[in-house]
Amino acid sequence: MAFLSVRNIVKHFDTHTALKNVSIDIEKGELVSILGPSGCGKTTLLRIIAGLETADEGQVIIDGRDCTSLPPSKRNFGIVFQSYALFPHMTVEQNILFGLNQQKNLSKEERKNRCQEVLEMVDLYDQRKKYPAQMSGGQQQRVALARAISLKPAFLLLDEPLSALDAKVRVKLRSEICKIQKRLGITTIMVTHDQEEALTMADKIVVMNNAVVEQIGKPKEIYDVPKTAFVANFIGTMNLYRRDQKIYGVRPEIIEITKTGKMREVESWKGVIEEVEFRGALTRVYGKLEDTKETICADIDSARAGSLVLDEQDQVYFNNPKSGIICYPDAQMPERNSL
Repeated sequence: MAFLSVRNIVKHFDTHTALKNVSIDIEKGELVSILGPSGCGKTTLLRIIAGLETADEGQVIIDGRDCTSLPPSKRNFGIVFQSYALFPHMTVEQNILFGLNQQKNLSKEERKNRCQEVLEMVDLYDQRKKYPAQMSGGQQQRVALARAISLKPAFLLLDEPLSALDAKVRVKLRSEICKIQKRLGITTIMVTHDQEEALTMADKIVVMNNAVVEQIGKPKEIYDVPKTAFVANFIGTMNLYRRDQKIYGVRPEIIEITKTGKMREVESWKGVIEEVEFRGALTRVYGKLEDTKETICADIDSARAGSLVLDEQDQVYFNNPKSGIICYPDAQMPERNSL
């Protein structure tokens, strides 16, 4: 049995449907990312798991117990918000002790030791006498994480925890959160709209769109075998094109470029290079297909790109292994991501 299950959750706000028959199973110790665009229902789902919103239909089962009607205080979770939600008039240490001091079963010494333990875990013990305003955004978020785990909750909820931080700090904190989560073995649910965040951190990803779950799977599975055209377009970069009333998708990194002619046992499309973009180890080549006038992009090794001498307006073949082309027979073309 899963540690945490949401079953057939439905939620309406006036005439708007926020969640439509959503079901997810989360195993003990997993870090699960709920990923999707703004307005897809992911934060509403997190709030229903926490008991901060009430579902119109469905159940929330935590460790075998039906918690659908329980208030947040009875669900034993820690939560970290995007805004940190620290008390500005309290020091770091006081922020952590605020919750611990409500635990009457803990002695003063136990509370103090627990505060020190979690601050050392997030590498902020030396900063314990500072106030939030004296700290960087990344440090404040680590304080919020320490406060959330100080009470040893059964599970942890992260609501867009890194979105307010700059890129370098986000990357560092991703790694730190993952290390702490694995060390504690705490079941964690993280809401994000950042696909890179989900792919690098999560054991399992739940992709949502328009109030429904589009796909659930491990990061590699979601990336390699997206089950819907929406997931294919939303996760990473995907060339999508329509043929014979069907939508096909092909990742740019599996496309080979040749100048002299078609390759065997592949689909080869003739086109013209519109732009060559150096990206370090890889070079992205943008082109327009001769027959359909569709845009295509390919990512190739920069050393190979250099040997091919690719320039704008060159005529080339974009060669796609048939095994790498995914078909979505009944799909509508999603709004295209920027390639």
